[in-house]
Amino acid sequence: MTSDTLRPPPQAPASGPVVTSTVAPRSPRRRRTWRQALRRDWQLYSLAVLPLLFFLVFRYLPMIGNVIAFRRFKPGGSIFGEYWVGLRYFRMFFADPTFWEVFTNTLVLGTLSLLFCFPLPIVLALLLNEVRTRRFKRFVQSVSYLPHFLSIVIVAAMVMQLTSIDGTANQIVRLFGGDAVAFLQQPGWFRTIYVSSEVWQTVGWGTILYLAALTTIDDNLYEAARIDGANRWRQTWHVTLPGIRPTMVTLLILNIGTFLAVGFEKILLLYNPLTYPTADVISTYLYRMGFQSSNFSYAAAIGLFEAVIGLILVLTANLISRRTVGTSLW
Repeated sequence: MTSDTLRPPPQAPASGPVVTSTVAPRSPRRRRTWRQALRRDWQLYSLAVLPLLFFLVFRYLPMIGNVIAFRRFKPGGSIFGEYWVGLRYFRMFFADPTFWEVFTNTLVLGTLSLLFCFPLPIVLALLLNEVRTRRFKRFVQSVSYLPHFLSIVIVAAMVMQLTSIDGTANQIVRLFGGDAVAFLQQPGWFRTIYVSSEVWQTVGWGTILYLAALTTIDDNLYEAARIDGANRWRQTWHVTLPGIRPTMVTLLILNIGTFLAVGFEKILLLYNPLTYPTADVISTYLYRMGFQSSNFSYAAAIGLFEAVIGLILVLTANLISRRTVGTSLW
């Protein structure tokens, strides 16, 4: 018998006994069908019935009426038009110099409203966030929110009273030795008056979302910034603004989507034939063509063109935001 036959068998490592798992593999989770989900959470789904009906009746069904932009419509006839005319009405307003003047006014008023009404709520929210006196903060918020709850008719009446010949604005002008100015009868003053009233009415209410977004920023980020030697301005630039950036981008995309839908009601109440060169926008021009001139097909073509441009602006803004900032609506 050789020494090889007397060699003991190899020993198991001393790290401990080897335990073999006896747990059966987990079976894939069955996906719940929509019927099962509806049967289980029907109370929650029932809450969405009324909003869905609202959008169906007042948003989607009226889209069928856009067909009269391609058909000749006569009052008293078929609601879908009498006969097909193709792109006739689109060629008409593309060749109409008045439409392009109206389109330019819409772009100018929309740009001015976006430049002033979008950043000012952010600035006001940042200023209110720095206020430590609670009573003063509540007072400023109440005063700035109040104009939002006034109807457009009341706001337009106030603007007309303030800018009338005997109004407050002209009283101040006379106080400094100037002559009274008929502000609402001069085209050069309309854009200033409209944008100023929009800022007064919307800026305070627009701060609500930003103040809510500011409360979600972690205080540890401010503490870390202070340890690194950042002052209040740098804390705002490097901590606060990045913290509310998703809210800012979302609201910017929504505002761009309504870029061409400049405040129809307020302009309709404030403008007059003397201020048409700067006050007449697509929505008011569409109103005159449709209801005053009874040219419904022509007005439908203009409205469809405005809607398509708005859709393109929303899609473009969302795409640019997703690729540059990383935040988008979808």
